[in-house]
Amino acid sequence: MDTSEHIVAVCLRMLEERLVIGTSGNVSVREGDRIHITPTGVDYRSLRPGDIPVVDPQGVQLAGKLAPTSELPLHLAVYAARPDASAIVHTHALHATAVSTLCETVPAIHYMLATSGNPVRVAEYATYGTDELARNAVRALEGASSALLRNHGTLSLAGDLESAYGKASTLEWCAQLWLTAKAAGEPNLLEDKEMTAVAEKIRGYGQPKEASQ
Repeated sequence: MDTSEHIVAVCLRMLEERLVIGTSGNVSVREGDRIHITPTGVDYRSLRPGDIPVVDPQGVQLAGKLAPTSELPLHLAVYAARPDASAIVHTHALHATAVSTLCETVPAIHYMLATSGNPVRVAEYATYGTDELARNAVRALEGASSALLRNHGTLSLAGDLESAYGKASTLEWCAQLWLTAKAAGEPNLLEDKEMTAVAEKIRGYGQPKEASQ
């Protein structure tokens, strides 16, 4: 599967798993000085690999007939600030967006939240598609690989697209878990030292590279 095909597949998963509705959210993958990114205003069900624009780090379009997402400034700013990022997934997930209106950081309701940072912050609100939103998101992502965008959605980055999508999905699950527990009472949260310990433990999670080859 090439990069554009992979982006289309992930967009369909976002739609099927209700991390987005309509044409909301966006996805990008960086390969050297080329950034493959979803187009603006295109229904994911009709999206085809040939529809994926390619831009350079300054946003100059190199390939594709469709205009890139309106959140192009957000993606470019994150890539400029984070050399460790090769993929970004931005969602409008229901529960995570709800949490963004209630908290300054995502409550440590489950240890899996540590896969995205400790803490996972909420970026200050700014109008979508603006440089201000991009700056706010970059600040919120310091030392983390996911953030919430207040009254807007989520942002997750990683070294590959599958990992970025996994962080976005986990973030939504943690948000739903906290809202569910909060509706029944006052949830017990994990302490910072436990989240830090888990974050370190997770670094070595999974099969050794030799076993997976």
